[in-house]
Amino acid sequence: MLLTIFLAIVFCVSITLMMFSAVAFIQDKKFFSAAPKEAQEAIIPRDKELFYGARVIGWTLMVFSFLMIIGVGVISIWDGFRSGYTFWQFFTRFIIIFSTYKIYDMICFDYFLLMKYQFFQFYFPEVKEAYEGRKYGFNIKSQLIKLLIIFPGASAIAAWVCTQF
Repeated sequence: MLLTIFLAIVFCVSITLMMFSAVAFIQDKKFFSAAPKEAQEAIIPRDKELFYGARVIGWTLMVFSFLMIIGVGVISIWDGFRSGYTFWQFFTRFIIIFSTYKIYDMICFDYFLLMKYQFFQFYFPEVKEAYEGRKYGFNIKSQLIKLLIIFPGASAIAAWVCTQF
């Protein structure tokens, strides 16, 4: 159980690193496809780097975060095989990791970083109007669908696949 909690934390850290590298360093409009349409339309493409080498730093952090996510998957599955996990043990591990991430995403990213501290608006001030008057992020419905339907389904499928070997 401690390993599962640790892996959930590492997953959240890697997603945070990925978001930070995309927003603060790479600043490519295609990374913001999940933003509301009005915010996407307001974003001005950044041809010039924030500072010399910013995109190299951003892509390096992005690759590192992808490797961390892959590592979480590999370690969670490998440890489950090593420990002789059943379907329900795999399912519990996966659902804890995914649910922890989604709750973290909803609270830290959507509420604190986006709405309260306006992290995204700091780097892209042209989108401030798209977020004004909102008390929460822009996609609560899709977030809840992922938390309550998609992630449990994906966890069940992954657990089933893992128990087939």
